[in-house]
Amino acid sequence: MKYLITGLILFLLIGATPLVHADTKVYFSPNGGCQAAVIREISKAQKTIDVVMYNLTNREISQELIKAKGRGVWVRVFLDPGEGNGRYSKGRYLMGKGIDVRFYTGNGLMHNKFAVIDNRILITGSFNWTAAAERENQENLLIITDENAVKQYAQRFDMLWAGPQDKPVRNDLLNVRVSGDITVGAINRKGF
Repeated sequence: MKYLITGLILFLLIGATPLVHADTKVYFSPNGGCQAAVIREISKAQKTIDVVMYNLTNREISQELIKAKGRGVWVRVFLDPGEGNGRYSKGRYLMGKGIDVRFYTGNGLMHNKFAVIDNRILITGSFNWTAAAERENQENLLIITDENAVKQYAQRFDMLWAGPQDKPVRNDLLNVRVSGDITVGAINRKGF
């Protein structure tokens, strides 16, 4: 009887636990696969891609955003104002291809670097979407499927996109808790 009750309790606990598995993939540059990972995630997008990027000069990533728009994906890009007239910036180029692009108009730098894809994938880290970030700089990139983190970044995107950009930042959008497994190369870290 004791084993039956223990088994029943375990069954109820396991059955009540959501079967959602959050995963985090970690990449480093230079030449550590950051660009390829970003392109791979963009190429899988089905409905939406929301990008907030300090620097966007990478031709291959920009072309993948254009391909996504061609597949019917709604692509929105939010950039630092320096990207409006930057020599290699892809902001104006993307606008010319019909992608919705806005520029930050608030105080200080718009130094975020993240994208939310289909409200289920988060790409973030120090990695700007530039050729230098891929080939020269010491950068990091995380691809996260944690529902809570994705939701908070999506809310952050919506706040930035809605503007005006000179309002104070809401602190409740800054506290991100990530759960699940983190994969670093071939090493899997449990319990993060």
